[in-house]
Amino acid sequence: MSTTEALADETSTATPAPAPKHSPIEAIKTASRYLRGNLAAEFADPNTDHITEESKQIVKFHGSYQQEDRDARKNRAKAGTGKAYMFMLRLKLPGGRLKPNQYLTMDRLCEQYGNGTLRFTTRQSIQLHGVLKHNMKPTIMGINACLLTTLGGCGDITRNVMCCPAPYTDPARQQMRELSEAVAAHLAPRSGKQAYHEVWLNGEKLDIPEEVEEAEPIYGKVYLPRKFKCGFSLPDDNCVDIRAQCLGFLCIKENGLPIGYNLYVGGGQGKSNSLDTTYPLLAEPICFLLPEEVVGAAEAVCKFFRDHGNRVDRKRARLKYIIKDWGVEKFREVFFRDYLKTPGRPLKDVPITNLDLHLGWHPQGDGKWFVGISVENGRVKDEGTLRLRSGLRKIVETLQCDVRVTPQQDVLLCNIDPARKGEIDALLTEYGIPRPESLSMVQKWSMACPATPTCGLAITESERSLPGIIDELEKILDELGLGNEPISVRMTGCPNGCARPFQSEIGLIGRSGTKYTIYVGGDSFGRGLNEMLQDGVPIEQIAPKLKLVFESFKAEREGQELFGTYCKRVGMEKLRGLLSA
Repeated sequence: MSTTEALADETSTATPAPAPKHSPIEAIKTASRYLRGNLAAEFADPNTDHITEESKQIVKFHGSYQQEDRDARKNRAKAGTGKAYMFMLRLKLPGGRLKPNQYLTMDRLCEQYGNGTLRFTTRQSIQLHGVLKHNMKPTIMGINACLLTTLGGCGDITRNVMCCPAPYTDPARQQMRELSEAVAAHLAPRSGKQAYHEVWLNGEKLDIPEEVEEAEPIYGKVYLPRKFKCGFSLPDDNCVDIRAQCLGFLCIKENGLPIGYNLYVGGGQGKSNSLDTTYPLLAEPICFLLPEEVVGAAEAVCKFFRDHGNRVDRKRARLKYIIKDWGVEKFREVFFRDYLKTPGRPLKDVPITNLDLHLGWHPQGDGKWFVGISVENGRVKDEGTLRLRSGLRKIVETLQCDVRVTPQQDVLLCNIDPARKGEIDALLTEYGIPRPESLSMVQKWSMACPATPTCGLAITESERSLPGIIDELEKILDELGLGNEPISVRMTGCPNGCARPFQSEIGLIGRSGTKYTIYVGGDSFGRGLNEMLQDGVPIEQIAPKLKLVFESFKAEREGQELFGTYCKRVGMEKLRGLLSA
């Protein structure tokens, strides 16, 4: 027998390597009967204050995470009373848009069933924190009674579809709003909605045979490998950070009119410490779409992720890693051939040039006005002389204005008669709510995730620590004459990246205890990633170390160069040298 024949014979008789096992969560999803699981029975059980591990995974699809009050952990451990369980609820709120009655309902529910605060998220949603298990059903029923929902707020599914919140009446933004609603509705779970009604809203049961995949024609019975994020943006107003999205649509205009969208695919922020196989990535431009092709393209990208996403290793189960591993050209080939089923149009050469925070007073273009109010780290509460929650409630009650949550955790009060602008200004003063023009640039451009005490993934503080750091940075920047620079600072309590810190000009990522990793060199307009400046920095050293970089920036910047652009130009080696010296 020849060598070639021997090798062929050996190959033909060899036992094939077993396929890698799917992650345990895939099995939980498969057995959930389209997101029903055992949720109804467990939430009806009055003898427990928490749910099982399997139900913890399924309830995410319903818009909730089981959490623990980590502030109470030490005292409860000493008393032998166990964990203080609670739940977070998150709305599915396309474009962050609410009617007056819907906002007022959320304000009431946070007092009645939550911890007395609302949390505006970086994906234009609203979270309720501190909801106890026995209050989950009445809270969700209250949310749905005002025609809002939490279904799809979390879980391995299409998350909240983002869109520029500014209520301008220009044709581009009007079309973007319509398309964002259409994509959100089209990618909403079908049978999952039925399960949601059965568990929380006393809906009639629908007998779905286990083998019928068509119950979820887009997702199938195991849904997506992990979360899937989508957003609509403009080249001159990239307020949704389109390159941080799994799926992004950049509106292209000619003569002020929208002609279509550049499709972006494969963005994502999260990584894991000490795992070099995980990292943040920017979404890549793929092709140009006509407006009528947007919804179909969204479904096509979703199905591509469903079929090719990693279901073995959840740390790499994001669309961004497929794009990175395959390369853009291979993705285009498979995507156009098997999913979009067209050759794909060439991209329009239109760069991202700016980002608007939408703060302060602005005419909408229809005779009405809107006002953008800065909300520090998205937390709506009454504390001391700043009675933000009471003030927003009073304004919405009095003027019956629409409300929109922004991607920067702020709020827009919309459709205001110009004759009533003074009334709102007076209410802002009465409730101690600062006007945006009175705030520093670095505060307006800052964001933080909740982190401790509510998030189980957090390894450091974030929301409660960033205000002190911003106070220090304000003084430093003012002393250097840099107080008017739009320097974005984003802080997270872990590297999962919920506040999009890896795109900011200064990213502060929780490392351990009170230590953080400092990243610099991103872009306030969402066009690039930053790089690590120094790891393991104690929180009290963050501002002094950044001061050294600010001093170098002031001395060496070229023209009106942005801070992040300067950091990229001079390089990390130089900047690290400043800190070591």
